[in-house]
Amino acid sequence: ATNLALLTDEMLQFFQEHDIYISTSLDGPRELHNANRPRPGGDSYERTIDGIKRCRAWLGEDSVSALMTTTRRSLEMPEAIIDEYVTQGFNSLFLRWLSPFGFATKTDRALGYPVAEWHAFYERGLRHILSLNESGTAFREDFASIILRKMMTPYAASYVDLQSPSGLGVSVVAYNYDGEVYASDEARMLAETGDRTFRLGNVHEDSFETLFCSDRLVDLLMETITECIPGCADCAFEPYCGTDPVLHHAIQGDAVGHRPTSVFCSRNMFVFKLLISLRESNSGISRILDRWAY
Repeated sequence: ATNLALLTDEMLQFFQEHDIYISTSLDGPRELHNANRPRPGGDSYERTIDGIKRCRAWLGEDSVSALMTTTRRSLEMPEAIIDEYVTQGFNSLFLRWLSPFGFATKTDRALGYPVAEWHAFYERGLRHILSLNESGTAFREDFASIILRKMMTPYAASYVDLQSPSGLGVSVVAYNYDGEVYASDEARMLAETGDRTFRLGNVHEDSFETLFCSDRLVDLLMETITECIPGCADCAFEPYCGTDPVLHHAIQGDAVGHRPTSVFCSRNMFVFKLLISLRESNSGISRILDRWAY
């Protein structure tokens, strides 16, 4: 995972020799990306695009993926963001919200927004992507694809936030540069601000059994079985959903969280309802969405 700003041929040669794939950030067109990710010289976008091209040349067309984050600046331009991804040769995009923990909390006042504004942004973006598909440009929204896979197929999703119990420490784990082990990358980001609630241990001090069979992790998993969570157990969307204990801990001070006031619930239920509505509204759109599920 890298912003590609300091990419060298020596690094690319190492990636090539060891079959390493690249994940980077691309928030949208030049002005938006440079505003969201400033660096000396104001050339963050240029370095990212150049790095993507060099990675593809060295490692192959499918060697690099990109992820965007929706800031306040992004809300009025979902179409431009999507078109930028199409222009840069990507075939999918995750219309990702702003994480409310880690270093993002320091910029929340400048970049943050109410969850309802993300709802409007997401719907505009999804409808634009569907219109691209109707016009012959094959492109996919990744969050919708993950949900549709759970809705329309017998297969489980590997996406951690839609697992029950939570996939923390089971489907994902983050090893930090200092040997600290966290239940997820979001847990690592939370620890950077001083909250080490989801720290599992340290590779220099703890055995595998201590890290992954601890009461701390087992208790966390027991708390995140959606079939047993108040507000989830009797929800019609429970089979499609999951839980995000790091998010709820960061916002509500509790790993289980309070579902009626949860941004996680608000966001997921909005997307569930939108996808069901779109499938019922038009047979052509239904066929496009069904293809995304597989």
